[in-house]
Amino acid sequence: MVSGTTRTGLTTLFCLMATGVTAENFTTAAEVKPILQATKPQWIAVRNYDGQDLLYFTNLLSWRCGLTEVFYGVNGGEMVPLKMEPCYLDTAQPNALKVESLDAILVSFPTGTIETVDLNVTFDDGTAEQAHYERKAVEIQ
Repeated sequence: MVSGTTRTGLTTLFCLMATGVTAENFTTAAEVKPILQATKPQWIAVRNYDGQDLLYFTNLLSWRCGLTEVFYGVNGGEMVPLKMEPCYLDTAQPNALKVESLDAILVSFPTGTIETVDLNVTFDDGTAEQAHYERKAVEIQ
């Protein structure tokens, strides 16, 4: 069953695709903001793996070219800047993640410690979006 939020996000994404947006785009806030707003429930994921809680930012970072900064906080703690790969504007896929190390897409914590995650995402047009996640809503097995 597809939730209303997911259905709206998918509809927005299909509409963008139908308007002829090419793979060379998605490098500005105007281009990535509709996608990120539609996929906001999936910006992050939490997974317990190999004795650690892993906090993944893969979905959010896949649209990083229209972002200037991302801050995250765990369990109401201090907001910390997320290190992001650069946008590869000189390539055919500027948002591609090269992931030379896992630190480029995730942060690890002691097992069972992540309960909530807060995000503050700033776009290159100066606007910002905030998000709050409960572990059970973003946990993957």
